[in-house]
Amino acid sequence: MAGKSELVFVPLGGVGEIGMNIALYGYGPANAREWMMVDVGVTFPDAHLPGVDLVMADTRFIEENLDSLKGIVITHAHEDHYGALHDLWPRLKAPVWMSPFTAGLLEAKRQSEAGAPKIPVTVFKAGEKFTVGPFQIEAVPVAHSIPEPMALAITTPAGTVVHTGDWRIDLAPEIGPPTDEARLRALGDAGVLALVCDSTNAVREGDSPSEQAVGASLKEIISQCKGRVAVTTFSSNVGRIRSIAEAAAGAGRQVMVLGRSLKRVINVAGELGYMDGMPDFAAEEDYAYIPRDNLVIICTGSQGEARAALAKLARDEMKTVGLTPGDTVIFSSRVIPGNEKAILEIKNLLIDQGVKVIEDGDALVHVSGHPRRSELRKMYEWTRPKIGVPVHGEAAHLVAHGSLMATSGIPDVAQVRNGDILRLWPGKPEIIDQVPFGRVFKDGLLMGSEEAMGIRDRRKLSFAGHVAVNVVLDDRYELAGDPDIVSIGVAQIDAAGEDMEDRMLDAAIGAVDSIPRQRRKDLDLVQEAVRRAVRGAANEAWGKKPLVTVFVTR
Repeated sequence: MAGKSELVFVPLGGVGEIGMNIALYGYGPANAREWMMVDVGVTFPDAHLPGVDLVMADTRFIEENLDSLKGIVITHAHEDHYGALHDLWPRLKAPVWMSPFTAGLLEAKRQSEAGAPKIPVTVFKAGEKFTVGPFQIEAVPVAHSIPEPMALAITTPAGTVVHTGDWRIDLAPEIGPPTDEARLRALGDAGVLALVCDSTNAVREGDSPSEQAVGASLKEIISQCKGRVAVTTFSSNVGRIRSIAEAAAGAGRQVMVLGRSLKRVINVAGELGYMDGMPDFAAEEDYAYIPRDNLVIICTGSQGEARAALAKLARDEMKTVGLTPGDTVIFSSRVIPGNEKAILEIKNLLIDQGVKVIEDGDALVHVSGHPRRSELRKMYEWTRPKIGVPVHGEAAHLVAHGSLMATSGIPDVAQVRNGDILRLWPGKPEIIDQVPFGRVFKDGLLMGSEEAMGIRDRRKLSFAGHVAVNVVLDDRYELAGDPDIVSIGVAQIDAAGEDMEDRMLDAAIGAVDSIPRQRRKDLDLVQEAVRRAVRGAANEAWGKKPLVTVFVTR
């Protein structure tokens, strides 16, 4: 195959996990491929990554081949598809293509983030075609939970790949056109080599309800509520924001918006005409003058974020706005895996206030932006691909989706994971190699690997604390007084009531005394002996081993 062109697909993130979607398409001979990147997303840290702000895919493979990276195409403006652009673009410096709404949100984010780069962007609209290196791209509009989501029809001499991005079928979306069945059918008629397709809801049977059905349900719920109603949803879901605002207006209520990210999205959406026809939102300063039965609050915090508006309402920390017994909070959202505990804590705080909580299982207050199994079958029917590639999901989603593809008549199904090089053409699909992949962590003003950012040690600190010991030896290599010891995050007393620092101090002194004086000239030996003794004393008394730092001087 040397010297012959190939078409390959390489996911760097988002395949085998939810979030952090980033993929490469390569075309050309194996030693001279030209590359295009699709999406540059983030995922958010959990409790095992203390202090970390954002998690991004490791892009070192393509950083080592920057001359052959011809461009970056963003399918839509969800954080898991474009949220790493500001942080990773300075490493990539390739041309970027995105929709007007995505470009507007990117610029709004740049203005709110100190030091964010000004990224040159080429804007495309639904139905338009453009060229990225050897790739001919057509933006095909699809329905999702954000304005202007696009599937990409990617054409090379090898054929056409349909990269769906996030999508669903909604014949009655609140914003934007429905998924373009006619264009997808036409692509299928012309011949689709591969369908690289969203797997998020591949385990769920049936079809998703429409956004307008959600809006009608919200209107009915709000009209029946007594007192104030607060609705929390994803800030990027402009269609849902409209649905809530229209439901409030239908119930004769004013609408107030709380949360910076919501206000930012609404401003961008308003500039592009997506909020046309909506009544003006009430100002926070007017809260005290609006009767309880006349107010709906749209707020951030659907995932239990501690600093979001809903969490502040639950803790009664907002200066001008609050909830009282008899009010209602509607979670018009799904739970992102990993956020269950934080959301439950918010719900319990609200319930303790006497606030009624309504969520997805109680009524139709949310619909996912991803296709269920009946919708997936329709996509296969429209595009009729030779190859199916499940992406965007955890292992359970990918395997379920692959099985559905196979039983629905797609001739070849390729299961891939992050880092795999999948050859789509020529011949049958095959994983031919693997590239470096992994995670990069944004930690304050810095970015780097888990080791470079000290995250592993920080995780240990969060479990067992830290002990610092300072040992001073005199000219005869005897202790020049008791060592100094400071512990942070360590239990104060043991089960017998003895001071833990005293116990560790005794262990440090004993460790020095046990070393023959001539051997104490090896300060590294003394340091390690003290470290092991202090850790051992803590473990014996407490059952945990703190991080121990020892300084030895003479």
